[in-house]
Amino acid sequence: MKLSTRSRYGLRLMFELALDYGNGPVFLKDIAKKEDISDKYLSQLVIPLKSSGLINSIRGAHGGYILSRSPADISVKDVIEVLEGDLNPVECVKDSSLCNRVSLCPTRNIWHKLSEKIKEVLESFTLEDLVKEYKSGKNGLLMYNI
Repeated sequence: MKLSTRSRYGLRLMFELALDYGNGPVFLKDIAKKEDISDKYLSQLVIPLKSSGLINSIRGAHGGYILSRSPADISVKDVIEVLEGDLNPVECVKDSSLCNRVSLCPTRNIWHKLSEKIKEVLESFTLEDLVKEYKSGKNGLLMYNI
């Protein structure tokens, strides 16, 4: 199972908003530059994030984007589900009526358990966790302060 660039880039966008949480709105062009992502692509990602209520936009010269709630209250799962849709690896996990072999299928239990674990792991991380990990330098990046 692969996550699309929508999820990977969208999570980086949300991370940047979490990093600046409480400091006012952030311009997409600034995030695009920091994350080396096209601002045009980011502008497409904010649409579902905004409609889902994860981010708010503020208009005007001092406008931009902010998280709609605390980074501690937004899980990675929240973000990925908005950008990817259903996280089940196969359709029959969500809707058993889609397959006439559900009662006979030797692999459905595996897909069900995998689905649960994926959701469990993604739910266990919040944007606040990502920010704390980043600031502590435990994410594999070296941080130098002068």
